[in-house]
Amino acid sequence: MMASNFIDYVKINVRSGHGGSGSSHFRREKHVPKGGPDGGDGGRGGHVVLRGNSQHWTLLHLKYQKHIFAKDGKGGEGGRRSGLQGEDAIIDVPLGTIVKDPETGEVLAEVTKNGEEVILLKGGRGGLGNTNFKSSTNQAPHYAQPGEIGEDMWVVLELKVLADVGLVGFPNAGKSTLLSVMSAATPEIADYPFTTLVPNLGVVAYRNFKSFIMADIPGIIEGAAEGKGLGTRFLRHIERNSILLFMVPASVENIEEEYLILLNELKKYNPALLDKERILAISKMDLVPDEEDKARILKQIPDNIPYVLISSVMQQGLTELKDLLWTTLQNAQPEVIESESPEESTEIDFE
Repeated sequence: MMASNFIDYVKINVRSGHGGSGSSHFRREKHVPKGGPDGGDGGRGGHVVLRGNSQHWTLLHLKYQKHIFAKDGKGGEGGRRSGLQGEDAIIDVPLGTIVKDPETGEVLAEVTKNGEEVILLKGGRGGLGNTNFKSSTNQAPHYAQPGEIGEDMWVVLELKVLADVGLVGFPNAGKSTLLSVMSAATPEIADYPFTTLVPNLGVVAYRNFKSFIMADIPGIIEGAAEGKGLGTRFLRHIERNSILLFMVPASVENIEEEYLILLNELKKYNPALLDKERILAISKMDLVPDEEDKARILKQIPDNIPYVLISSVMQQGLTELKDLLWTTLQNAQPEVIESESPEESTEIDFE
């Protein structure tokens, strides 16, 4: 199943290569019986390099590869020949990946662009050969430097989905349905909570061949910031969206109350999320044919947020929604919000 293949959290052991030892060698030829030192330097150990790859959208390829080691550098040789450098270990990761120290939670690196390379661990330096130590008072040094030991550590890789628009709402708010009709994405859609358990991305076509990326984030429940329903893992993916589209179905009793609960969960998880541009979409308007009920809904909408009334099934209000999203995207300043995300939770609490 597609859902089981979405991996956004892995812990791996990485090690850079050891540097090659320098050579302690002296020139010896037929007519040069007492040549000077000519030991070459050792080669540098391989780096561990993180590389952004837009062809990857999950960390699945690293789930069963717990140890990634770079190659060691080769030792120097006589004739001032330097040893070969160790081959770097290249780790391709999806855009939006961050690397953390599992003990302290410190962010060590992040990759947000295709082809971007970040050296996670540097390879050990190669040792100097004995030719580097000759002098007027020491013309025949018999020692050379050993290679430097490479670095070794465990790291945590976390993926935060990169998208222009992030859909925020309770389970069954119609997020997946909206994504399916506005893009070519085909998320699983069903009439029960938590149909979506992993983020889904879709490219939304706009006028004049323009487009933007929309992310369907799994449904949030009250208490998500404390980890209920794997909420901390779901909320992580909202951090890198440019704007947030809150979705509240027209069938709820109090639209403003639902919106404020969602807003409060974001605030508890990371207060900086409230600085993002927000839009409110009242979904499932096809279930409200009565003008009196529609007037009741309009009275419940908060005053401080732009809104659109939509029906994904009837495809009503979608053009207005696209226009509002595009205009807001043009005015929104690009930003990256980081948080001190809790450790990965292995228990699902839907209560």
